[in-house]
Amino acid sequence: MKEKRWRAALTIILLVYGFICLRNPREYRWIDSLDLAIHETGHLVFGFDGENLMLLGGTLFQLMVPAAFVAALWRAGDRHGATVPLWWMGQNCWNISVYVRDARAQELPLVGGGEHDWAILLANWDRLSQDAALANSVHLVGVVLYLAAILGGSVWLQHTSGEPISP
Repeated sequence: MKEKRWRAALTIILLVYGFICLRNPREYRWIDSLDLAIHETGHLVFGFDGENLMLLGGTLFQLMVPAAFVAALWRAGDRHGATVPLWWMGQNCWNISVYVRDARAQELPLVGGGEHDWAILLANWDRLSQDAALANSVHLVGVVLYLAAILGGSVWLQHTSGEPISP
């Protein structure tokens, strides 16, 4: 029973914190430092096959890391637990949408004053003028993932026995 209360509290915290993040995704928050480290690592991981993949790799890794946790928790039978990294994927989408939207303006401070991934990618693909439309789409995906995580967390909470999950 104690575990179920903790899980319910976690779902509520993610609901509230997610809503705060959703209202202003441009504001830098504590979780963004982790997301940034994962993003920068993605450039290294995907740096093996040309500039486009290396530039896209940061964003891909930002989504792949929480997706791996979703898959691992789901396979382990922890359906409620899988909703936490699903929420994280949604939050990442909001951050990614801010980055994509900044492609033309290039006003965001970048690590080491480096290159703007999405400005280069969209220019390479002759889609720079569509940065806002793409950003809106990515933001919407984030909203859908956030809602799925909160609703899924609520539903799977009802199916949680309250007993510790065995490996």
